[in-house]
Amino acid sequence: MLGSFDFDVIWRTLPYLLKEGLVFTLTLTALATLGGIVLGTLIALMRLSSLPVLPYVAAGYVNTMRSLPLVLVIFWFYFLVPYIGQWALGTDRPIAVGAFASSLITFTLFEAAYFSEIMRAGIQSIARGQMMAGYALGLTYRQVMGSVILPQAFRNMAPVLLTQTIVLFQDTSLVYVLSIPDFLGAASKVAQRDGRLVEMYLFAAAGYFLISFTASTLVKRLQRRIAIIR
Repeated sequence: MLGSFDFDVIWRTLPYLLKEGLVFTLTLTALATLGGIVLGTLIALMRLSSLPVLPYVAAGYVNTMRSLPLVLVIFWFYFLVPYIGQWALGTDRPIAVGAFASSLITFTLFEAAYFSEIMRAGIQSIARGQMMAGYALGLTYRQVMGSVILPQAFRNMAPVLLTQTIVLFQDTSLVYVLSIPDFLGAASKVAQRDGRLVEMYLFAAAGYFLISFTASTLVKRLQRRIAIIR
């Protein structure tokens, strides 16, 4: 049975799979992670705010995003973002956003809901006395958060943030619904073209496993190192 497989198709198309597919997937993962952490931190601060409206707005956003299937959100933003841009810019036609920009916006907004909960837990893990000590030194709320609370929260939650990033890396494969040549999409394209479905999907599975397993191992090492520092 194995004799009927043609694994040479992997080597013949490897430059395309890596330069086009894998680079796209890693770029989308890195940018969406960065945007998601920044936006998620702002949402976490809104949820912890003492103002009367902000916590409810932030909670509504988080609960809404976490209640929706990601693939549905991808579709929504792909079709809605051009019209939102048209409305925002006042143009006559829907703006051309592109599949990559649409995917980046989608994953940033979607993952921000999850990163915000992680950051909220990280901020709440810091002893309240440290905030009081900052105020006693004459620091403002922004200075206390930026110089005292958030750096410790990021350090404490780094393993969980990285674990969520691994989940995001795997979730990016859903952009196949937009016919984007990410890593899985590129493998699928070759599989359909050359009629080598088994070989290409085995290669894609091995690629995702290798990257995710390596990243998970590094996260565990980081987690042990942070535990020793504590």
